[in-house]
Amino acid sequence: MKTTDPWGREIAAACFAVALVVMAGMASADDLGGSDRFLCTPIQATLCVEDGECAVDLPWNVNIPQFIEVDLEAKRLSTTEASGENRTTPIEHLRREDANIVFHGFEMGRAFSWVIDEATGRVTAAIATDGISVAIFGACTPIDADKEEVAQ
Repeated sequence: MKTTDPWGREIAAACFAVALVVMAGMASADDLGGSDRFLCTPIQATLCVEDGECAVDLPWNVNIPQFIEVDLEAKRLSTTEASGENRTTPIEHLRREDANIVFHGFEMGRAFSWVIDEATGRVTAAIATDGISVAIFGACTPIDADKEEVAQ
């Protein structure tokens, strides 16, 4: 008769969650001061449902693109061309204050809100819809317009 460790999965999940939090803290990001365009990558996502159950997962496993282009001047978020997803979301409200970039919007029944520390490029974001919320931690780096023109 084979016995199983009932705590094995929970311990493995807890270790995975701790590893993701540590990785998020070590994430490399850049100074975004003066930049209106940057590339962000989500590092950790925590999905919670209204009954109180939460799970930490890789962002792309919960339909969050691996790279997100942020264009503050055009007030939009979009997937990279290489992703093949062709997703764009408008930013409805944008504010730069106290070395933070804060924006939010609403699309397809989902509200989103981002806070980015301009000095470090670290991002904290949230997405909410009926009965579900997702918290995301990530990092951003400026998109250099000069390098982009040379690449084209």
